[in-house]
Amino acid sequence: MSDPIFADPRLAAVYDAFDGERADLTAYVTLADRLDARVVVDLGCGTGELAIRLATHGRRVIGVDPAAASLEVARSKPGAATVTWVCGDSSAIPACRGDLALMTGNVAQVFLTDTAWGSALEDLRSALRPGGRLVFETRRPEARAWEAWAGRPPAVREIEGIGAVEQRFELVDVAAPYVSFRWTYTFAVDGAVLVSDSTLRFRDRTEVEDTLVAHGFGVVDVRDAPDRPGLEHVFIAQRD
Repeated sequence: MSDPIFADPRLAAVYDAFDGERADLTAYVTLADRLDARVVVDLGCGTGELAIRLATHGRRVIGVDPAAASLEVARSKPGAATVTWVCGDSSAIPACRGDLALMTGNVAQVFLTDTAWGSALEDLRSALRPGGRLVFETRRPEARAWEAWAGRPPAVREIEGIGAVEQRFELVDVAAPYVSFRWTYTFAVDGAVLVSDSTLRFRDRTEVEDTLVAHGFGVVDVRDAPDRPGLEHVFIAQRD
């Protein structure tokens, strides 16, 4: 089940306004070009920013997400018709012999249990052709990103057709390897207050590499996220 920030229609509609330009996605498009990936799966595609960018390069792109509200936003964007949108979790990825599968943002960290993470890896492996690549990012636990999150100030956006919306962040709990936090949104037009609680699991590099190998992937490379050096690992794995 998706967190309300993705699944609630009112919150999904304002998500992009607070998420910004997503310059971090450029590296993934560049990587897909370098790999000459013609069939790409974007798991946890959300409001579709990356999937649409990938599809404009003439690829077959499959965007998969369990949050129907986020997919509705994605389908409304220019270029969305070139993407195959699938509402569901990793088990809903269609058989496609993909060249590349991606998880960007915090997607790889929403799988809180070993069973859920292992199932996602198995599903992604099944979606890829032999030799296909899996690429995803995870925050380094040793960087303790949550300490910086705790001091973030409220933000207000004036959103066309919606009006002013205030976003507040609260760090709720840190119990390694889990970090829980809360987003609160206040809509000026009617005073509605909507809350979304989330938890992420912070796996270290060794744990991630071990689980990849256990589920049929070889680790090709582990890189810094180009926009967040020292804070995240980007894993590039290859299906056996």
